[in-house]
Amino acid sequence: MRIVAIDQGTTSTRALVVETDGSSRVVHGERHRQHHPGPGLVEHDGEELIANIRACLAAAGKADAIGIDNQGESCLAWDAATKKPISPVIVWQDARTADRVDRLKAQRAEALTLARAGLPLDPYFSATKLRWLLDHAEGAAELARAGRLRLGTTDAFFLDRLTGVFATDVTTASRTSLMNLEAGAWDPDLCALFGVPGECLPEIRPTVGSFGEIDGVPVTASMVDQQAALYGHGCRVAGDVKITFGTGAFALGVTGEKIVRLPERGLLPTIAWQIGPKRSYAVDGGVYNAGSAVEWALRLGLASDLAALDAFDRPPAIERSLAFVPALSGLACPHWDRSAAGLWIGMGLETDARDLLQALLEGIALRTAEVIDAMSAALPVGSRISVDGGLARSQYFVRFLATCLNRSLVVRAFDELTAFGCAGLAAAIGGYSLTLPREGERVVEPASDGARWRGRFAEAVARSKGWRVNE
Repeated sequence: MRIVAIDQGTTSTRALVVETDGSSRVVHGERHRQHHPGPGLVEHDGEELIANIRACLAAAGKADAIGIDNQGESCLAWDAATKKPISPVIVWQDARTADRVDRLKAQRAEALTLARAGLPLDPYFSATKLRWLLDHAEGAAELARAGRLRLGTTDAFFLDRLTGVFATDVTTASRTSLMNLEAGAWDPDLCALFGVPGECLPEIRPTVGSFGEIDGVPVTASMVDQQAALYGHGCRVAGDVKITFGTGAFALGVTGEKIVRLPERGLLPTIAWQIGPKRSYAVDGGVYNAGSAVEWALRLGLASDLAALDAFDRPPAIERSLAFVPALSGLACPHWDRSAAGLWIGMGLETDARDLLQALLEGIALRTAEVIDAMSAALPVGSRISVDGGLARSQYFVRFLATCLNRSLVVRAFDELTAFGCAGLAAAIGGYSLTLPREGERVVEPASDGARWRGRFAEAVARSKGWRVNE
């Protein structure tokens, strides 16, 4: 069975081909532009994303099945008749709906979203973005009156455009704040709360199933990229946890058939995947800025290249009372505070660019440790955690993270676990199981107990909060 997995992420689109003999390789990749039309605004061009997907499919060639993973909460509006976008893609990082979120919180609406969707009120999720599109996308009101408006996450747009099937899957729908987590269906009360007409939303389907065909090849799986990564890491049993370091840092832990609700810990119950009638759940905790913070630091000139991420010959910055809070887009789990801002604290006349970069890496690790601490209260996190992504290539970062967590890290050498998980789910429809490549993976042990660092870092996080409140 030859499978093509399309990994459509925040910064690029890649095609992984898994051959009949089990070998796998990336055959093509395309980066797309990031548009920042104003403070806190992040957009993509939907037509550019479609063109990149088509280029990846063309490079991959003929296959027996296709799987597509998506960005999760990113969404847009389009015309049902022409299939053309009438808006940009509003990316998951975008904070334009913060005011609306604040009004809903003032109305005590969060009790409903937590009870039904399992999610707090935050601009991160799609619901307020979808309402914003209805109010602001040119022609949206007219299309809605004509029954031609379509609102949805990027996966629904890709499928509608490429296969003619207007559908999403349960993992993606679970990131909108509009789906009832237990029923796996759009919730009328949530749609009414956010002002999103249910008739404009796609059909919700299982993760593995029929999503139409592209040039005669069936699309057999569709899911959020982080859920695809969870599957790709081989996490199947309650307590299995993975962390992917991409644009953000995203930790997911399998909870099995149980929905774990711990809003006081800032954790998000979500759907891991659904294969046939069987639905598996997970808990999710994210850090908005990981790789994006590193790219920002490189643009500032703190380092000339990624090799600098290991060029530290000094004690940890946090031990020298120098800390960085990577709240460039606010704080996600467990704080859920969009008023927080990025912060270096503890600088002196002796501080140089290497110190700032070292503190930045440590800040990402310490924020990730906050997420895993919250997750440990929800499920039996094991003594080993599987990690992947760009930052996992930094020896300094993974050693520091292992020490922060006081856990062993299994660092995957195979870089395409998201796409591999997508391929694995696409193969599942035929009863096939893919074997994860394990060549070159290594285990990083904690050097000591980093608990003392977390207390100092918590002080810095507290100081970062509330800075944007008067913007």
